[in-house]
Amino acid sequence: MLRFKVRLWLFADRLFGLLVRAVFALLRLLGPDIGPRIGAFLARSLGPLTSANRIGRENIAAAFPGKSEAERAAILTEAWDNLGRVACEYVHMDRIWDFDAARPDSGRITASPETVALYERLRDDGKPAIVFSAHLANWELPAIAAAKHGIESAVLYRTPNSPAVAKEILRLRQDSMGTLVAAGMSAPFKLARALERGLHVGMLVDQRFGRGPVVTFMGRPASANPLLAQLARRFDCPVHGARAIRLPGGRFRLDLTEEIPMPRDAEGLVDVEGATQAMNTVIEGWVRECPGQWLWMHRRWR
Repeated sequence: MLRFKVRLWLFADRLFGLLVRAVFALLRLLGPDIGPRIGAFLARSLGPLTSANRIGRENIAAAFPGKSEAERAAILTEAWDNLGRVACEYVHMDRIWDFDAARPDSGRITASPETVALYERLRDDGKPAIVFSAHLANWELPAIAAAKHGIESAVLYRTPNSPAVAKEILRLRQDSMGTLVAAGMSAPFKLARALERGLHVGMLVDQRFGRGPVVTFMGRPASANPLLAQLARRFDCPVHGARAIRLPGGRFRLDLTEEIPMPRDAEGLVDVEGATQAMNTVIEGWVRECPGQWLWMHRRWR
């Protein structure tokens, strides 16, 4: 009976994978403008009907007690809009990425001369580095930007629960983001080996991690992932923050911070809890700057 249920689940997963591939093909045909607009419309329309909407509403209310109900509702609507666009931009990342260093403001992707210079410095300095990011705007773009600038990197990603969907997502990502490291028990060792080889390690660090230290994030205590801080302590390498900012007209601006000083303990080593807090403080500033572009609909503070 158990074997039959497993086979049935695998069959259903394959069917779901075929459906996902068909949807991706349709989105590809619709193009990088129409597809994300449809995704945004569906997310704005259907998102408020889900339980995740209540989570997002409560999170925004706690983070912005001084804002009016209308202002908080607008942030949540924008967050659903952004999530719908991100979901439909997966298949178009090769078209969305059109950055031209000679004409940095001419396409969908723009970046300041300072940001471009930082990417080039990371590429050419011959040293490993750690780069953290967050679920802001299209959070795939910082990893793509690193690869497009010739930066050798290892990027941690979460594998979808469906094997068929995971296969499709990996197919879309694998040629544009450097070495992909699936989250799991072996991930810290793989990221450490990447730093030993002089690569750059990237990771999203803004979601709840129950076994991590408690930091202050958006004015409330929250458990955070200490992995990058632990790697920074072990390798004593520079730590930077990277993000994308969604602009009107399907455009994005890339930002890369200068090296962020990490708090140190009495022995001069990177303090893991302090470093974890430092990264989350930077991300909090990003969220407060563009609150409608963050993924509010998860239990960050449970």
